[in-house]
Amino acid sequence: MFKKDLFILAVLMFTASAFAGNDKNSIQIKGSDTMVNLAQAWAEKYMEKNSEDFVAVTGGGSGTGIAAFINSTCDIAECSRSMKKEEIQLAENKGVKPVEHIVALDGIVVVVSPKNPVSKLTIEQLRAIFMGTIKNWKEVGGEDKTIVILSREINSGTHVFFKEHVLRGGHEKGPEEFAPGALLMSSSQAIADEVAQNQNAIGYYGMGYISPKQKVILVAKDEKSEYIMPTIENVVKGRYPISRPLYLYTNGEALGLVKKFLDFTLSKEGQEIVAKTDFVPVK
Repeated sequence: MFKKDLFILAVLMFTASAFAGNDKNSIQIKGSDTMVNLAQAWAEKYMEKNSEDFVAVTGGGSGTGIAAFINSTCDIAECSRSMKKEEIQLAENKGVKPVEHIVALDGIVVVVSPKNPVSKLTIEQLRAIFMGTIKNWKEVGGEDKTIVILSREINSGTHVFFKEHVLRGGHEKGPEEFAPGALLMSSSQAIADEVAQNQNAIGYYGMGYISPKQKVILVAKDEKSEYIMPTIENVVKGRYPISRPLYLYTNGEALGLVKKFLDFTLSKEGQEIVAKTDFVPVK
């Protein structure tokens, strides 16, 4: 219900932003679907305390947010991955100077149906499953069923991070790709919904989407390592092997309303919202 309410709020915000125009008391935030609920929760609380200001939040993926940021059609890009060198260069060519702010931490959660008997996997098994080398659940201790692979679309920061850190073993460049048969889903919520109703599906999303409707898979670095649950404590201590920072990007050092909002996200209240939305505070 909380996410649904936030989604409605986002639509209202987005609609209202069309009328906000060049209002100096309004800012536009765009980007990561992983972070959209978090950013909307920040915006909602911020505007309760600052009724004269307006903060509009929309998702679409980190790549979408970065493209809007480079083209100066948003004030802040919310990203579940860092900007790449070529993106920073393109921004600078257009007079935009990206400044990176880490505002939260996240663990990428691998999920299956609660009816699936598989409960733990190694990074190598995940790599083989998502690349299509392992095709049947019985190969990893499950039933004799074909695995249905769910991934985020390529403009998603979560897609990029998972590919670089699971499929490619931490390397940005490489030949490893998701299996051709992987279903590319438009949002983290779409993955959650499909996994909830498909006993043979496996997908991934940020910690903020954890729900009893999906089973969270424990992950180990290798067969000799401990299998770790993606909890806040395990992410903070660096024990969970698929974790990452979450970013806000501003054009130069933040000023005015952008700075006011950024300061709020890093305040005690802002970081409490991070924890309430199932991410990991940085302060």
